[in-house]
Formats: sequence, C-alpha cells, structure tokens
Amino acid sequence: MQIFRRDTQLRCSMAKSEAWQRKEGKDPKGGLNAKGRASYNKANPGKPGLKPPAPKPKTEKDAKRRSSFCARMSGVKGPMKDEKGKPTRKALALKAWNC
Repeated sequence: MQIFRRDTQLRCSMAKSEAWQRKEGKDPKGGLNAKGRASYNKANPGKPGLKPPAPKPKTEKDAKRRSSFCARMSGVKGPMKDEKGKPTRKALALKAWNC
C-alpha cells in the first residue's frame, strides 16, 4: 500500500483484488464465470484448475465431481434466501450444479 499526500488529503493506492473475489468474476446464476475461474487459476498456480459446473455430467469422473460437490455444499450452514427473498450464493451454486 502506498500513501500519497496531496493538498493535505491522504489517498491510498491499493491494487485491485483478483476477479474471482469481485462481482465481475462471479456468475449471476451461481459460482464463478469464465473470467473468475481464469483469475483463480492464475492466482493459485500450484492447485489443479477450477472447472465449470457439471449439472449434466457426460463422464463418470464428472458425475463423481458433481455428487461430491452436492454433498459438500448441501451440508453448508446458511439460508437459501436472504432477507429480501432473493436466493443466496449457496442456493444459486446448488441450482447451477443441479443438486
């Protein structure tokens, strides 16, 4: 973080966070969009890459990945709708994976 002084005002210059942590990297239907997955993979090079949801798996490996995700996310505590009645990110992700 750099601090600049200009006319008795202090301004902080901070780098933007990765796209997967901001709204532009999140899919409105739940999960991450392609830009969010790409930025996550770039920020975490040692981990295996993120793949898009597999709501209708074509291979046995994708079917296992889907069932594993559904089992993990279904057990996460938290509401399926927020105070305004809109579905939460959890509900959107479960719907995107067809859980």
